[in-house]
Amino acid sequence: MKRFLLLLVFAARAVLGAEDLSPSAYYTVENISTPPGLSAEVGGLAFAPDGRLVACFHRGEVYFYKPETKEWKLFAQGLQDPLGLVAPKNDEVVVMQRSELTRLRDTDGDGVADSYETICDSFGMTGNYHEFAFGPLPAPDGGWFVALNTASNGAGVRQEVRGEYRERGREGRMYSVVPWRGWIVKIAPDGKLTPWAMGFRSPNGLGFDTKGRLFVTDNQGDWLGACPLYHIEKGKFYGHPAALTWKPGETRAPVTIPPKELDAMRTRGSIIFPYNTMSNSPTQPLTDTTAGKFGPFAGQMLIGEMNHPRILRVALEEVDGQLQGMAVPLLEYHGLHKGDNRVAFAPDGSLWVGQTDHGWAGDKGIQRITWTGKVPLDVKEMHLTKTGFEMIFTQPLESSAASNPENYKVRRYYYEYHAPYGSPEFDSQEQTPKTVALSEDRKKVTLEFDPLVAWRVYEFHLNALKSDDGTPIANPLAAYTLNHLVGAKTPPPPPPGPGAKEDATDAADDEKKATPTPAPKATPKPAATPAPTPAPAPATPTPKPKSGKPKKAATPTPTPTPTPKKK
Repeated sequence: MKRFLLLLVFAARAVLGAEDLSPSAYYTVENISTPPGLSAEVGGLAFAPDGRLVACFHRGEVYFYKPETKEWKLFAQGLQDPLGLVAPKNDEVVVMQRSELTRLRDTDGDGVADSYETICDSFGMTGNYHEFAFGPLPAPDGGWFVALNTASNGAGVRQEVRGEYRERGREGRMYSVVPWRGWIVKIAPDGKLTPWAMGFRSPNGLGFDTKGRLFVTDNQGDWLGACPLYHIEKGKFYGHPAALTWKPGETRAPVTIPPKELDAMRTRGSIIFPYNTMSNSPTQPLTDTTAGKFGPFAGQMLIGEMNHPRILRVALEEVDGQLQGMAVPLLEYHGLHKGDNRVAFAPDGSLWVGQTDHGWAGDKGIQRITWTGKVPLDVKEMHLTKTGFEMIFTQPLESSAASNPENYKVRRYYYEYHAPYGSPEFDSQEQTPKTVALSEDRKKVTLEFDPLVAWRVYEFHLNALKSDDGTPIANPLAAYTLNHLVGAKTPPPPPPGPGAKEDATDAADDEKKATPTPAPKATPKPAATPAPTPAPAPATPTPKPKSGKPKKAATPTPTPTPTPKKK
């Protein structure tokens, strides 16, 4: 029902917002025809050294595509739910299936893979539908980074599992009973798996920035009030406790660990995307390495979005030794489809986007986005100061509108860290800049706020800004994730909310505490009924409450867990 209502919303916006469907003056969007009979649910996109596109699809096909001739060639088939690939050579593709990292090779030169080689399958599987595997992201040493999804209590565990089974990891909305569910792992060229970082729910996207730092997106749900972009460092914990089942030395069931302890352990997101407003389900991060071929935002990170026809843009900075920064849409509507699951830059600097809709609110197909050469009026960068923010624009602003504090509509808030699904906005307050200063070239605005509060999302709506000729700002929504302050001691973050084993008992605190989701208990029974495989996305999210008392998240009825046999 939620998916149906969401589709109605999108249909209504398409009818009522005709201006959104018109071509953009800055980016053209072209639909790429796919082979007849193919269900074009894209799991991965990449370009081979010779400039051909290579794509994998949900039902197991891998195709090459020549942009010059618009010809498709089937390279491989029969794979299991492939959700990412790379093409290091013209006759070789490395693809991440649900069950393994696989090398496909054409050894006889006929353009079809005849060698299917297992690189690594040293991670656990239970048969749970939610155990997706994302990647691979090539590492500098020739290996690959891979992200492994947690399982969902909306389905159970098969009679036969792969890997060690730990029952203590079974409770919770999302769980991990086999290695290394909820982890980022690194796979060496020889296939050896190294656990890298832990605490993820549904990390549908990995990428590097210009300095080679690893980033991963995750999806809102239990223990995730909104969708984050994480800077990944080896050995760190990022918040979802299910993965702690496999932390060396940890013997407690994850649901029994106190939220305060989890909160003290976790590394927070460099970016927290405003939920619904900006992102419901972020996908692959990709740094713009085109040196200006794709527009004025070279070096910044682009991120796909599953639920909206939107590509996001992220500009990070280092504050107090930690990364944080701004997120803003790059392109929204103007012919772009939903379900933007995978992105890749072509040699000519165009951005290719692969979409999927398998069980989720997306679309099927492939689109190509090209910069027209015209620079939009947009927020290019955003920097934190001791007293507020500096906003750098791509074009000079009209002075009177840019100098008026009332034209900067700002809210600040935070999402609570707790076991229930999602989070309302806490401590939401409207803000008006105390002062506004416009630079001589009218490309920089300095805003002062009193006070400036750490551990908050600052959401800006800049609809009143325009250029001298009246051209409105292309993307008026921007959000800065302010974790650390400049030149001052950053205070402790807000406390966490209830855990999976706790109750919010004070009704007077309903505005400040979300009702917890009871953890399911496993009951040994015969083998569970096989579950269907949906698209690579989290369970249907709980919409952000508009006002008043937060709604209790619905708890799926868990499938009974059989007594598993180790394979």
